[in-house]
Amino acid sequence: MMDAIVKSILPDSPASGTIIAPGDVLRKINGKTIGDVLDYKFRSYDAGLLLELRGADGRLKLVRVRKPEGAEPGLVFDSFLMDAQRSCANKCIFCFVDQLPGGMRESLYYKDDDVRLSLFQGNYVTLTNLSRRDIERIIEMRVGPINVSIHTLDHGLRDYMLQSRKGGAGVEALKRLAGEGIALNCQIVCCPGVNDGAELLRSLEGLCALGQAVNSVSIVPVGLTKHRQGLTPLRPVGRELALEIVRQVWRFGERCLRQRGSRVFFCADELYMKAGLKLPPHAHYEDYPQLENGVGMMRLFITEFEGEVARMSGRQLQSHRGGNSGLAPAAAFSIATGTAACKYLTNLLKMYTLKCDKILGKVYAVRNDFFGEGVTVSGLVTGGDLIAQLRGRELGERLLIPQNMLRHGDEVFLDGVTVSDVSGALGVPVRAVRLDGAELARTIMGE
Repeated sequence: MMDAIVKSILPDSPASGTIIAPGDVLRKINGKTIGDVLDYKFRSYDAGLLLELRGADGRLKLVRVRKPEGAEPGLVFDSFLMDAQRSCANKCIFCFVDQLPGGMRESLYYKDDDVRLSLFQGNYVTLTNLSRRDIERIIEMRVGPINVSIHTLDHGLRDYMLQSRKGGAGVEALKRLAGEGIALNCQIVCCPGVNDGAELLRSLEGLCALGQAVNSVSIVPVGLTKHRQGLTPLRPVGRELALEIVRQVWRFGERCLRQRGSRVFFCADELYMKAGLKLPPHAHYEDYPQLENGVGMMRLFITEFEGEVARMSGRQLQSHRGGNSGLAPAAAFSIATGTAACKYLTNLLKMYTLKCDKILGKVYAVRNDFFGEGVTVSGLVTGGDLIAQLRGRELGERLLIPQNMLRHGDEVFLDGVTVSDVSGALGVPVRAVRLDGAELARTIMGE
């Protein structure tokens, strides 16, 4: 267990103005030991707190803090977890990290399996490294939802898929948490010939039987790169299997909708794309419980885009066409995306052009040569592929790319190429746009 070292105190927070100082170590709150962020969040919820800290000089500090119930005390720590991060000890047969080429930045090869990151940042975990105390603590604190990569409820098969003797133990942990009413979002990565077909049906039945604690279940196709030398042979999900999976999941969703008022079971967008099916309507995804897992992401994007276009008044659009007042004509542009999203963005652009004939834009699908053509999502397109495939193309006055191509908070692609590198090589300004359809619509208009 690491020391919970105070890095700073937020101005105007409940803890500001006290004798707490950077470098102090938080030890207890209201007499309870603080071992990590989960302890801290739970123990600091009350309105009245007695904080026990050890000062930089080694002396004990006792500090009373009054605040609204549930409000943050205002302490910022050296480490978000206030403890060492737990790495993954599994060797999943489909693990994407194991399929990365060499030479990338070191952080990309780190595999976390930390339930605290699942609770606070939405990461998916396998539950294989939870101790009995960890499980009891989660139940005591009533925290959730926890995002779980489950894949199958069969102990032996899960051991095989995770290449771990603790795969079955993770299933039992899931059942224990569900039995105690801890909210769970589950994920099944569907691998052809391994956990599809009859086994997938058994998994859906088993998760359905766990009741209301299972908030949602996403079914996603296995992602395979061309860098699988020495790994378990797997094949991609093809059109026919994707269609079968969508039908299986749809039936369970309809059943849960009748019984619980929620579909619970959802397919990732990629399965509809692989099956050649239209995406379900906006209402199908309810409150988009697994949006970051690629479930409903394109439908929400389309809905946001269309809504923003509709909100533009007829006067503004008309003045834009006439060039008299209102919005100025948009500069010619291009959009680069993965092959999966290309047709959807192309259709949106056509719709926008019908609304405003001054829109001059093109959409380019970027084939993923870095990871392999089987990888079709925009978030894994690299700067090198952008340069190689768009050099010499008609790009207009600016190139728009989705922000998820870049490292969070930075301007670096997965292959280490920067936005400036791409801009310089292509001779056009490059702008990253958030995964928000409304923002893309506004960006197209130059706002």
